[in-house]
Amino acid sequence: MNWFTVAGVLTQLQDYFIINDSQAGLLQTMFIVCYMLFAPVFGYFGDRYNRRYILSVGLFVWIISVLSSSLVGRENFGLFMLCRAVVGVGEASYSTVAPTIIADMFTGRSRSISLMIFYFAIPVGSGLGYMVASFISAWTGSWQWGIRVTPLFGFVCLLLIVFVMEHVERGQAEHAHFGKSSFLEDVYYLFSIRTYLFATAGFTFVVFVVGSVSWWVPSLLGHSWALHHGTRHVPGGVTAEISLVFGLITCLAGLCGVAFGSSLAQMWRRGNSYLRKSDSADCLVCAVGAIIAVPMLFFAIVLSRDYITLCWIFIFLGVTGSCLNWAVNMDLVMKIVLPNRRSTANAIQTLTSHLMGDASSPYIIGLISDALKGDDASTVTQYYALQRALFVPNFVLIGAGAFYLIASYYVAADEKKAEDLMHMPIIIENGNDTAPLINTE
Repeated sequence: MNWFTVAGVLTQLQDYFIINDSQAGLLQTMFIVCYMLFAPVFGYFGDRYNRRYILSVGLFVWIISVLSSSLVGRENFGLFMLCRAVVGVGEASYSTVAPTIIADMFTGRSRSISLMIFYFAIPVGSGLGYMVASFISAWTGSWQWGIRVTPLFGFVCLLLIVFVMEHVERGQAEHAHFGKSSFLEDVYYLFSIRTYLFATAGFTFVVFVVGSVSWWVPSLLGHSWALHHGTRHVPGGVTAEISLVFGLITCLAGLCGVAFGSSLAQMWRRGNSYLRKSDSADCLVCAVGAIIAVPMLFFAIVLSRDYITLCWIFIFLGVTGSCLNWAVNMDLVMKIVLPNRRSTANAIQTLTSHLMGDASSPYIIGLISDALKGDDASTVTQYYALQRALFVPNFVLIGAGAFYLIASYYVAADEKKAEDLMHMPIIIENGNDTAPLINTE
């Protein structure tokens, strides 16, 4: 939810700090840069130490950072960016560790359903971030209160983790026990899995698109409103309405995408009268979602000036396609990676996808928009500059589909390899005896 609360009050922030589009895009970039840099750190800890403690510390840092960012004065934009960057530390802790805890609690279809429910948080949180931030800021007349809501939910979650959550052993669902390994050994192991490499590339391309579209489309629609009304100023009420509608659409489309993607992958794996059984179902679903989203987002951007209703429809379809892979991609990674290396696998994928994805895409699109409009500050130029800039990430989805299709050729072999390794005996320290990786008791 916190990822897009700032996007819900972006126009007010730009007026408050007097910043341009590229500086506004840099806010999200700084947040995600810190997020992705700390993901490998928490991935390393998550494979070796008590994950409940890791979640608690990360969430506490997150709460303090968000609250601090709302107290920054208008002359301290750099300090505000620093606070937003530190928020990424907390985000990295639970986004890296939490999916692996779920994977250690379930297997098979139960794991797929559980991950699907967990990844509902992405569209629901994104949509609520837009809606709550814009509504609260419009109601109070202050963008600061718009971003102070999420720490309240965070505090409740912190209490639940500390007092309610139980410790989950790694590989608990598979009854697996593993020997120790170094971080470099973990990385070398992951880089030997071809499915993991291509899936990470595909996921990175999707994240690039989702990050830029989520950050800039509400601003594009605000420019469209100003263009129709012959003004440069977009009232707070209009901004709030745009954010509300966009948030609702993002929320609903995300729910549909995550649910449909996970359900389709499960059906495709089993096969039925319409779908031939396939061990590559996860990769194929991710590829289909990315490819479907390409024309949908293209038409949404093209129609954003004169046909706003059609624009909303195509945004819904495009976001739905883009969200097909959220739960399925993680389920895929959990199947092809050993339990004692899953946090590291998630962390490296997080680092890669955000480094070349949404850490850079909002800033890149902002730079392109600023370059296209130059010194012309007219409403017409602002709209068309941002519209043309948004065509760039749209076509990146083609690459996402291609990488997932390549991954589909290797997934069956990589999944079998992971299963075989979990059943392979390991050498006990005395060097004479062996013990199975799977506890059969």
